Amino acid sequence: MSAREAFVDTNILVYAVAADHPEKQKVARGIVERGFTKGCYAISCQVLLELYVTLTRKVVKPLDQNEALRFTTALTAWDVVETTTDLVLAACVLARRHGLSVWDAAILEAARAAGCDQVLSEDLTHGGRYAGITVRNPFAPAPPH
Repeated sequence: MSAREAFVDTNILVYAVAADHPEKQKVARGIVERGFTKGCYAISCQVLLELYVTLTRKVVKPLDQNEALRFTTALTAWDVVETTTDLVLAACVLARRHGLSVWDAAILEAARAAGCDQVLSEDLTHGGRYAGITVRNPFAPAPPH
């Protein structure tokens, strides 16, 4: 069993706050709420930076910088993985091995550093496995039974 239930990628957190995709917002808000009440998720410094930039510059209706900072600051209550030189170098190796962007590989390596074997993300392939880390898209339709 991992130290945390899962590592949460930036896109999930953006959907929780930005109103760009209301159909995904409910699912994302449930994940964020669970993260705060159960303490079961991890994120990284990279995720915090990407989140702030996306919320203030890249969504249809950007948030006020103070509002974005409040949400970003609140997330520091979660398990936050620091970006270290070891993590960067491991991400470079993983990116090369799997043909990933170095940024996606850094997310996977941060998940590993947090003790997670699962990443919640819409950006990586749902069900994809990368060196022991499985990607799960929480917006993907459930498989038929």
